[in-house]
Amino acid sequence: MTPLLHQLYPELAHTLPHLSLNTGATPVRRLASIDTTGAELWVKDDSGFGDGGWGGNKVRKLEWLLPDALRQGRRTIVTVGGLGTNWGLAAALYGRAQGLETVLALVDQPMDEHVREQLERLRASGAELHFTHTKVRTILRAPLILARHFSGMRPPYLLPAGGSSPVGTLGYVEAALEIAAQVRGGEMPEPAYIVTAVGSGGTVAGLSLGLRLAGLSTRVIGVIVNDTLRLDESTLTRLADRAADVLRRRGARLPENLSAGGNLDTVTDWLGPGYGETTPEASAALRLSAEYESLDLEPVYTAKAMAALLDLNAHGRFDGGPVLFLNTNGPR
Repeated sequence: MTPLLHQLYPELAHTLPHLSLNTGATPVRRLASIDTTGAELWVKDDSGFGDGGWGGNKVRKLEWLLPDALRQGRRTIVTVGGLGTNWGLAAALYGRAQGLETVLALVDQPMDEHVREQLERLRASGAELHFTHTKVRTILRAPLILARHFSGMRPPYLLPAGGSSPVGTLGYVEAALEIAAQVRGGEMPEPAYIVTAVGSGGTVAGLSLGLRLAGLSTRVIGVIVNDTLRLDESTLTRLADRAADVLRRRGARLPENLSAGGNLDTVTDWLGPGYGETTPEASAALRLSAEYESLDLEPVYTAKAMAALLDLNAHGRFDGGPVLFLNTNGPR
């Protein structure tokens, strides 16, 4: 399946490889029952994105990251995540299918049954695990970890948490183009706002850039759920700009006056005690989403984003909408 980025900029077909890991556009539908006041609510459900039972934003990023690593002749991916990282597991399993090894530096997060089960999955994935515990220790150990995984003169392919590099960010540039196609196709109205969780930044940065390229005036509201990374609006806008620079360097003729920022806001009031910690508001949003909309969320990212959406809508934040909730949850 030809990605929409290649359709929009055919010159990228030979310079920016893409690995199709999905079966088509993820669905959009009206959320008619969970909130009957305020703006009209919709959902784009990325939980079904990807093959092999996977979904969520990790797979969208890997569609661009894995072929980029192979293009550069790299043999190993080195990345970081929490003890229960879905990103790390997806990178390990999808990377292995492409002949790439994965090395994970794991930092501590609150332990619960899901995290314990995820650790067992990580151990079974074939990834090399380093328990670095904290961000500082991860930074200190990174040179040694990288040095151990050179292939000849080629270093490993180093990725930030969540795969939110400029290339990984292109996964949600593609998703924004997909949303625009669904609007043009009459599947949903053009959203005034898109609300989604911000764990590492690549999703909202990609949406911000992609909406500009698609010609939509939609604003992105990123709900910050991670206090271990710098995720302010200026940082996220710089990431979007760096993704635009990748496209230009690979040959895309982007509009000269393109500004990746200016359509992105962040909110922090629904983080709770910290990354990985549950909140009563998120628990309620998770339960309501399942009961009224058959929408599966999880407590760390998407339930907090839904809690924010419902509260903002109740307080008239969306000026009549419509509002699109992007569900990035994607368990296997």
